[in-house]
Amino acid sequence: MSALLGKFLNKVKHTGPSQPGTSMEFGDVADEQIYRYRKQRGVNLGSWFVLEPWITETPFAQAVPPRQSDLDVAKCPRAKEVLERHWDTWITNKDFEWLAIRGINAVRIPIGYYHLSSLDRTLLVGTDFHGLDDVFEGAWIRLVRTVETAQLYGIGVLFDLHAAPGKQNQDSHSGTSSSTVLFTTRANLELTVRVLRTLLIAFRSLRSECKPPITNIIGIELLNEPKPSSHSTLKNWYGRAIKELRTLDPGLPIYISDCWMSDDYAHFVKSLPESAPICLDHHLYRCFTQGDISTPAAHHSMSLMDPNSPTPQTFARVASILEGVGGALVVGEWSGALNPGSLQGPIDQREERARYIAAQLALFEQNCAGWFFWTYKKEHHGDQGWSFRDAVEAGVFPDRVGVYPIRNAPAADPDRVGRKAAALGRAIGQHTSYWAQYPGHYEHWRFNKGYDQGWEDAYRFLLHNVAIHRVVSELGFQGPWKKKRAHDHGVENGFGNNLWEYEHGYVQGIRDANFDFQAAYC
Repeated sequence: MSALLGKFLNKVKHTGPSQPGTSMEFGDVADEQIYRYRKQRGVNLGSWFVLEPWITETPFAQAVPPRQSDLDVAKCPRAKEVLERHWDTWITNKDFEWLAIRGINAVRIPIGYYHLSSLDRTLLVGTDFHGLDDVFEGAWIRLVRTVETAQLYGIGVLFDLHAAPGKQNQDSHSGTSSSTVLFTTRANLELTVRVLRTLLIAFRSLRSECKPPITNIIGIELLNEPKPSSHSTLKNWYGRAIKELRTLDPGLPIYISDCWMSDDYAHFVKSLPESAPICLDHHLYRCFTQGDISTPAAHHSMSLMDPNSPTPQTFARVASILEGVGGALVVGEWSGALNPGSLQGPIDQREERARYIAAQLALFEQNCAGWFFWTYKKEHHGDQGWSFRDAVEAGVFPDRVGVYPIRNAPAADPDRVGRKAAALGRAIGQHTSYWAQYPGHYEHWRFNKGYDQGWEDAYRFLLHNVAIHRVVSELGFQGPWKKKRAHDHGVENGFGNNLWEYEHGYVQGIRDANFDFQAAYC
């Protein structure tokens, strides 16, 4: 263990920028590309490393008052023992196996900057966790084992900086129980970039030094739910951090919070220089505000299913903006939780909760590249709103998500070649007849080429297995793939004014290939 950590620390101190090259290369699709760009259907592993007493009470038994945060636990006399016992028992191999069986293919893991103390002890100097590096020295090696275990089950890992130096919001899940937010001081802004650099350099080491190589890290989230006094300050920091991290790993997807201002931050993403995907993370809850409390559960569900309602319209609009610049919309947190005020009257609460969950899933599947339920489980059983495991076992959440073939899907299937030709014929016919209504100069051959490439890319994902058991992956992050493929097409065939036809064909090819797979093999 110490030798591996020594290598990591040495790289943190001496690793420079990555070698020049394109940020995304789509040749033969490798495991890493599958993990990063497939449709993510995930859960948050809440209160594993960043603790929350309403999820897990036991680690707080000996914490100092007010017993609400990681710092409160870290200051107790036997903190190291308490934390390491919790890390070793809260989530185990059996949990990953249980999730994989149900189609969950990704986990979002909240961490604090102090969990990286074994990589660089100086990260804690001058912070609230100064002098507590020994307490957290066992965290990183356990996070490495987590990534390795997840990979065995075909599960991707998104690391989320839930607790940044100085705190990025007032909540106790940002590291301390203090409500004072000091993240935007110059020192803390710079330190947070150092923390993220440390994490990315460690990722690079994992890819090269672990056997087998680690390929299932799907991204890094710069901050969880920041509540800045100035959004311009946060956006400037986002821009600087992204630029800095891109010098270390130009291809890793970066996730940023939308601060519940989805349109505004989508346009911010649009303004950034071209790079590997920037994923906008939105958190959707309908149980906290006075308006949420007074709205019946059935109305919450209907407002999510009605395409003319504000939330579906926002999702569709923001997803379109992001896809256009090679980004994606992801719901990093959501739940089945409803306030008791929404469950009044002669109703079947189980049925209403199931309908509410189904409405959210339908919204996310239509507009998002991925979603992560908050949270996987709670120490005390029975909470069907906040505990994914309890929701599944109670039947209010589907027993399985994603695509499950019941027939073998061979890599070479003559019947599929025929089905593709027929589908392409129908698609180009519809495309040509539609635009014939609007006289102009078109290049429908671009649509044809885009459709062919989209179909082939979709099947590359669908047929590529990343685990010891069969896992079907769907191309979910279509924005970056469409953008890269269209650029390559333009280089080869000329750009002109009709590149949009290639893009339309590409998206339709992906859609039809997914339909074909389900009809033929599922």
